[in-house]
Amino acid sequence: MRVSLKDVAAHAGVSIKTVSNVVNNYRHVTPEMRDRVQRAIDELGYRPNLTARHLRKGRTGMIALALPELGNPYFAELAAAVIDAAAEHDYIVLLDHTGGRRAQEVLVSQGFRARVIDGLILSPIELEAEDLRDRTENVPLVLLGERHYDLPYDHIAIDNVAAARLAVRHLTGLGRREVAFIGARRGNSRPAELRVRGWREELTAAGLSSDEGLVATTDGWGHADGATAMHRILETGRRPDAVFAYNDPVAIGAMRALSEHGLRVPEDVAVVGFDDVEEGRFGTVTLTSVSPDKEAIARLAVQSVLARLSGEAPEPRRVWADYRLIERESTLGRPATP
Repeated sequence: MRVSLKDVAAHAGVSIKTVSNVVNNYRHVTPEMRDRVQRAIDELGYRPNLTARHLRKGRTGMIALALPELGNPYFAELAAAVIDAAAEHDYIVLLDHTGGRRAQEVLVSQGFRARVIDGLILSPIELEAEDLRDRTENVPLVLLGERHYDLPYDHIAIDNVAAARLAVRHLTGLGRREVAFIGARRGNSRPAELRVRGWREELTAAGLSSDEGLVATTDGWGHADGATAMHRILETGRRPDAVFAYNDPVAIGAMRALSEHGLRVPEDVAVVGFDDVEEGRFGTVTLTSVSPDKEAIARLAVQSVLARLSGEAPEPRRVWADYRLIERESTLGRPATP
């Protein structure tokens, strides 16, 4: 039998309005009354009807999250973080896969789900400013990633140039002098451009070479792309003593290729990835990686959507999320055993 607010109120000996105030987390409830109602809720097993609650506010209780690559472990982990962050506010997340294609990103951004969602979090790859400038939907939109549009939408990102410089600085600080970059993208890719830029700036600052022979382009950003690109560099006769990869799957693929060429990681070639996905922590050689704060990105994105819905948001803003370098065996080697 479904437990109602009336049942909880009778059990706690309070009014239905008081129970409603507690369930909806209104601030003007005394701690004693909140505890009293919460005990009744727990004892009766009351579960609020979230759909009805959202409908009373003229909302659906759903947020859409549109990502370019659901098979990419970074985006899979980010999606999980967004789902968790939304659940804290009693929201459900609908996932859309754009494939990084402009047409699909335009379709999503123009609100083809507008009737069933309260807000949209979009990580675009090929979307252009004019596509958003013509947007007519009033569903709140929050952008993720490195494409900057100078338009009135909240934007959550990390500083990719600075993060790339941190990764390369780690390698040069270990005495590595020929650092390759794997994962420059053929075609339009703002994240890859920024990471290459950071790689080049840091090498230049260290007085080291950043010639094009050390840059390997890829068609994608998976394991096979990293392995193919690493093979291609080595087959030219170049022997870099370090690799900075666009992301962790590319780095893991590169490490496989290095092994096939008889090169050891990190003794012969140190490797740094980007995104700090779970897979990189459990390989035969654990992966040093730039770790964006995915939980913070997710939390900021959800909070931005909800702030827009409530009318409490300030002017649209660009927010920089934190990141750090997690140092592991692919650059430091295995710790000495006692």
